[in-house]
Amino acid sequence: MTKTILITGSTDGIGLLTAQTLAKEGHKILLHGRGAAKLGAAVNEVGGDVETYAADLSRMADIQTFAAEVREKHDRLDVLINNAGVLKVAETQTEAGHDVRFMVNTLAPYALTRALLPIIPKDGRIVNLSSAAQAPIDLAAMRGEKQLGHNDAYAQSKLGITIWTRELAKELTDGPVVVAVNPGSLLASKMVKEGYGIAGNDLSIGANILREAALGSSFADVSGKYFDNDSGQFAQPHAAALDATHSAQVMQGIEDALKSLS
Repeated sequence: MTKTILITGSTDGIGLLTAQTLAKEGHKILLHGRGAAKLGAAVNEVGGDVETYAADLSRMADIQTFAAEVREKHDRLDVLINNAGVLKVAETQTEAGHDVRFMVNTLAPYALTRALLPIIPKDGRIVNLSSAAQAPIDLAAMRGEKQLGHNDAYAQSKLGITIWTRELAKELTDGPVVVAVNPGSLLASKMVKEGYGIAGNDLSIGANILREAALGSSFADVSGKYFDNDSGQFAQPHAAALDATHSAQVMQGIEDALKSLS
């Protein structure tokens, strides 16, 4: 059956390769990127039945417009893959004063998911890109009140998306499935090349597991879980994600941040 699948950050890297993989299977792919030029190039590379959406995920107004445009065109979104993420950035603060890494990697996917939930069916899936790099969250940093280095902010923001995956799954007891996935460490994405100066491992490692998470039977009943593609199995996330007090504080921080931005 043909599915409608939205992949954020799908103009390069794992997102682009996942889009190509799913488009070849005949699914309708909604591509997202920050600008028209890269989206146009991605359309040519992906082929098939595609739509494009331009949005800067560090800006709440863009996220809201993005979600509204998707809802206007579609009454059903079968799969949302929150793939977009940043590691090293020239400017670490958004115009609104939040940390860009937390904004793009944690807050934006949460806001987008919330806005699109009305059109995601009970048997749909929300696939969130986590990482092997996870660390307890400095709440002041998440609020934009404290500066962190790139790696620290990245690891904390990835714990953030893992935490809200678990908490949203508890809320959505009848579905859709919400799952966090580490697609594989140090894959050959632009982020890895710019962040660590290495070529990285085969991107298909990540694209294949995202395809399985989006459509495969092994992810049909795993809501709230974390899949570690480095070990090839569902695993426990960082212990801080299992800490009820820390998780509650992080969720409150996410909600407070989004209220201040709306």
